[in-house]
Amino acid sequence: MIIWITFLCFSSGLRAQNQQNIISDSATINDCIKYARHNQPLVKQLNLDEGIARQNIRIALADWLPQVNASAGLQHYLKQPVFLFPDISNPTGPKILIPNGVLYNSNIQFSATQNIFNNDVYIAGRTAGNYRLQASQTSRSALIEIVVEINKAFYDVLLSREQLNIIKEEIDRLSKSLKDAYALYQSGTSDVIDYKRATISLNNALSQKKNAEESIKSKISYLKQVMGYPNEKPLNLSSNILSMEKDAIIDTLQNINVYNRIEYQLLQTNLKLQKSKTDYYRMSFLPSLSAFANYNIIYQNDVYNQLFKSSYPNSTIGLSLSFPIFEGTKRIQNIKKSKMQYERLTLDTLNTRNEMNTQFVSAMASYKSDLAAYRMTQQNIEIAQDVYNTVKLQYNQGIKTYLEVIVSETDLMSARINNLNALFMLMFSNIDVKRALGEISVDY
Repeated sequence: MIIWITFLCFSSGLRAQNQQNIISDSATINDCIKYARHNQPLVKQLNLDEGIARQNIRIALADWLPQVNASAGLQHYLKQPVFLFPDISNPTGPKILIPNGVLYNSNIQFSATQNIFNNDVYIAGRTAGNYRLQASQTSRSALIEIVVEINKAFYDVLLSREQLNIIKEEIDRLSKSLKDAYALYQSGTSDVIDYKRATISLNNALSQKKNAEESIKSKISYLKQVMGYPNEKPLNLSSNILSMEKDAIIDTLQNINVYNRIEYQLLQTNLKLQKSKTDYYRMSFLPSLSAFANYNIIYQNDVYNQLFKSSYPNSTIGLSLSFPIFEGTKRIQNIKKSKMQYERLTLDTLNTRNEMNTQFVSAMASYKSDLAAYRMTQQNIEIAQDVYNTVKLQYNQGIKTYLEVIVSETDLMSARINNLNALFMLMFSNIDVKRALGEISVDY
C-alpha cells in the first residue's frame, strides 16, 4: 500500500513538472510570454538580482538595530610585571621591586551599542525606497526587451509557416498543371516544352518548400531559446491571420510621453540616488552619536584551579561622540565630484529623451510605410488572382501559351507571399511603436 501511494505521489509530481516545462496546447503569444516569465533563465537571474538588491538594503539598514557582542579571554603570566616602589622603611634608599597582579586572569565581556545618529545609516534609510525602485525598474527594462524578442520570434515563425502553406498550395496547383501539360503533350495538342516548363516550376516550388521547412526549424529553435523552453520538447503555435490583421492596426495620431518609458523612469530614479549621494557628502561633517553598555566579569587568582571561584564584575554605560575635524579636502572634493556626476546624469537624461523621440518618430514612420505596403499587397493579390484565372481559362481554350500560365502563377504566389511579408513587417513595426510609447506589458 505504501509503495502504491509513493508511486502515485511520484507520478503526480512528474506530471506537474512536465506541465510546468511544456505547453501542452497550441501556444498563443501570451502563452509564450507567460512561460518565459516563469522559466527563462535570464528572468530568473533578474529576479535574483532584484532579491540581492533588497538584501543589500536590509544589510545597510541593519545598523539601526542594536549591535550586541560577547568576548572572553584567559591569561597566564609566565613572568609577572613588576613596579618600582619607595622603601617605606628606608625612604632615601633604593626602590624595591614589587610584582603586580596575579598569575591567572580571565574575563567575559558583553557589549552593546546603539546608533543614535550616523550619516551612513541615515542616508541608507532615506535612499532605501529608491534603491528598491531602481532594482525593480532595471528588471522591468530587461523583461521588456525579452517580451519584444519573443513577439518578433513568434511572428517570424508564423510568417514562415504561412509562407510554407502558400508554397504547398502552389505545389498542388503546379502538380495538377504538370498532369494537364503531360496529357496535352501525349495527345499531341502541345509540344514537350510546356511539359518541361511545368516540371521546372514544380521542382522550384519543391525546393522552396524544403528551404521553408528548414527555416522554420531554425526559427522555432530561436523562439524556444528566448522563451527558455526545452529544445527537445515540441512547441505548437496558434496562428490566426485575421486576429493579427486586427491587432496590427493602431492609432497613428498618438504622441509619445517619455515618462511612460521604463528607461526614462530608471534615469529619473538614478538622478534621485545621485542627489542623495551628494547630500551624503555634504552631511559627512556631522558627528556620529551612539550609546553603549558594557558588562565585564573578571576572574583573578594565583592558583589556576581556584581561578573561577570568585568573580569581580563591573559595568559601564555611556555615549560615544565621533566628530570629523579635518580629513584633508576629501569631503569638498567628493561633493564637487558628485555634483559633476549629477550634471552628467542630467545631460544623459536629456540625450535619452531626444533619442526616445527619434525612436518614436522612426518607428511610427516605418509603421505608416508598412501599413501602406500591406494595403497595396492586398490589392495586388486580387489583381494577380484575376489575371491567373483569366490566363488559365484562355490557356485551356488554346488562346494563351503555357509560359503565360507559369508567369501568372508565379505572380500570384509572389503577391500572396509579399502580402504575408508586409503583414508581418507591419506587426514588427507595431511592436516597435508600442515599445517606443512604453506600452509593452510584462505583467503575466
